[in-house]
Amino acid sequence: MQRMGMVIGLQPDKVEEYKALHAAVWPEILQLISSCNIRNYSIFLREPENLLFGYWEYHGTDFAADMAKMAASERNQEWWSYCIPCQKPLETRAEGEWWAMMDQVFHLD
Repeated sequence: MQRMGMVIGLQPDKVEEYKALHAAVWPEILQLISSCNIRNYSIFLREPENLLFGYWEYHGTDFAADMAKMAASERNQEWWSYCIPCQKPLETRAEGEWWAMMDQVFHLD
């Protein structure tokens, strides 16, 4: 299992919309996330800075393939069409990233 953290900004005028979307995530999206070997997924919001912090545990063996499966899903592409306009990616993110991935520096069970 691999713990993964990521961060992205949230457009100030989209905070309530983003919260509403995630208060009622479509069942197909929840199933897709699980089928891509992601567990214990949480998104946190820090206001007033409007930073989103995402955390999940990846239980698969081919992360790239699972992320490609997720990206190829038509229903997920529709979901992203609502979420992506709410988000404001960090300028310092790596090439090809939308959410900026973070390095784990500490863990305690």
